[in-house]
Amino acid sequence: MTAEVIVLGLGGMGSAAAYHLARRGLSVIGLDQFPLVHDRGSSHGQTRIIRTAYYEHPAYVPLVRRAFHLWRELENLTGQRLLTACPCLNVGRTDGEVIPGVRLAAREHALPIEVLESPEIERRFPAFRIPPGWLGVLEEQAGYLAVEECVRAHHRAALDTGRVDFRAEERVIDWKAVGRGVEVSTERGTYSAGKLVVTAGAWASGMLADLGLPLTVMRQVMQWFDTGSNPESFQRDRFPIFLVETAGGAFYGLPTLDALGFKCARHYGAPELGAPEDIDWAIHPEDEAGVRPFLNEYLPGAGVRSHAEVCMYTLTPDRHFLLDTHPEYPQVAIAAGFSGHGFKFAPTVGEILADLVTTGRTVHPIDLFRLSKIPKNFLDS
Repeated sequence: MTAEVIVLGLGGMGSAAAYHLARRGLSVIGLDQFPLVHDRGSSHGQTRIIRTAYYEHPAYVPLVRRAFHLWRELENLTGQRLLTACPCLNVGRTDGEVIPGVRLAAREHALPIEVLESPEIERRFPAFRIPPGWLGVLEEQAGYLAVEECVRAHHRAALDTGRVDFRAEERVIDWKAVGRGVEVSTERGTYSAGKLVVTAGAWASGMLADLGLPLTVMRQVMQWFDTGSNPESFQRDRFPIFLVETAGGAFYGLPTLDALGFKCARHYGAPELGAPEDIDWAIHPEDEAGVRPFLNEYLPGAGVRSHAEVCMYTLTPDRHFLLDTHPEYPQVAIAAGFSGHGFKFAPTVGEILADLVTTGRTVHPIDLFRLSKIPKNFLDS
């Protein structure tokens, strides 16, 4: 079977890439070893945060602004509600990473933010207890995405073009360049195309073994908690999306959306593993123990854990993405290493990948994410 483009991996990034390629009139074969929406990757767990004043680096701001536009466009196309507006409260010490980073991004891109001292944080958001001297930076250009529905919406929009053939539950064995095109071998057959997009998530290292990418995986546990005797304090009108940087790590969360309660997890901090097969998908009591000290100190109204799910981070050493064409095969575009903060960018990444495989370049600023940042010994290994 042949197509103009093959997409390997159909989660958040691959589904968006397939859609953006198809809307440009290209025929697409999409391959995934799992069902089209599943819980063994990085694109599940009810919600994902979207925020604009990006503490990680100001270079992300134009990309997330474009993502807001594209998510709304996808909503209009599919008739689904995918993005819900909700303020984002960033909290920490002034000598930490989060507060200075948020203020830098806001300053460089003229983003509206509000700086709050700890008493004002507690007055406006009574569920929180914040140490004296800490600051909060509140941004209104934020919200949360219905993660599984976002992936489904990209799948449906791609299929509605009539140019896409999705092959789910079909494991890819290998791919190779053939002349100016590619050939992909799976457990069921062989596919040929002029271009290839690799959006394989935690399996990207195996799909790109020739590059020796320095990717690791991290088990991430998302947990939901009962709101105890004061449930109104955790509702969206009084409880924002949050990111709190503490001495024990950074923790993030979202308000109550349903009977499960509010969502909270630690961002990073778990061991870095070598491969997705190393992930333990079971839930353990110690998972709750990892966030309970944070809740006791900063959100003391949190009740018992009601639910938990495991997903994966695929990490680069600098925690920035990899977005580029293959250094030897320009017909291959790569998106990998989203390091636990990539889903919000999915439609922009899809657009970038469509640019790279059709023209070899993109108008989006991706210098921070080029493969050239990786030490040469990795690419030569």
